[in-house]
Amino acid sequence: MMDRVRPIGPFLAEAVAVFTLVFAGCGAIMIDAKTHGGIGHVGVAFSFGLAIGVMIYAVGHISGAHINPAVSLGLALTRHFPWPRVPLYWISQLAGASLAALILRGLFGTIAHVGTNIPAGSDGQSFVMETVLTFFLMFVIMAVATDYRAVGQAAALAIGGVILMDAMFGGPISGASMNPARSFGPALVSGTWDHYWVYVFGPFVGAVLGAFSYEIVRGEQPEPGTTDI
Repeated sequence: MMDRVRPIGPFLAEAVAVFTLVFAGCGAIMIDAKTHGGIGHVGVAFSFGLAIGVMIYAVGHISGAHINPAVSLGLALTRHFPWPRVPLYWISQLAGASLAALILRGLFGTIAHVGTNIPAGSDGQSFVMETVLTFFLMFVIMAVATDYRAVGQAAALAIGGVILMDAMFGGPISGASMNPARSFGPALVSGTWDHYWVYVFGPFVGAVLGAFSYEIVRGEQPEPGTTDI
């Protein structure tokens, strides 16, 4: 599918998808703070989950809808995505997140640190939380995106659902980022880097563990190549 798309297409698709995630999700955090709880925790969680779900439907056939540097890494390590594309996907994802955060800052200022993830407790606690949350996310992605036995048409629902689940219970502790790009854009624009390592290493470790765990559960060797969500 991706071979019929112009070379720049998948990278622009990833940038647009991450832009949507940050603009909708972090925008919800900022508006919630500005309106003193007008959206609420549940509304913020739904904003992130819905953004992921609709973008999978919109660009999954173009870029695979990774929307997350950790997901790109997990797929590459398990030979479901070509390594030469990984750096370009990362650049596209970071660019989309940064542009969205920049626009949000222009609209609302630095309220809520532009949606930057900040641990509610210790960095160690949030690191473990981010690792486990991303494990859930990557495990589900591997199931619906790389296993022919799964119902591929339900990928958006399943992945958006696990984002929603993670955000519902993990959000109050770590912010439930699960995504280094989602955390990068707001941190860059607001200048809030104090805890950023948590939101890089936690998702990367969780994604690697989730990807290889599913490979073990599946009980078969993956075939080299690409995959579309």
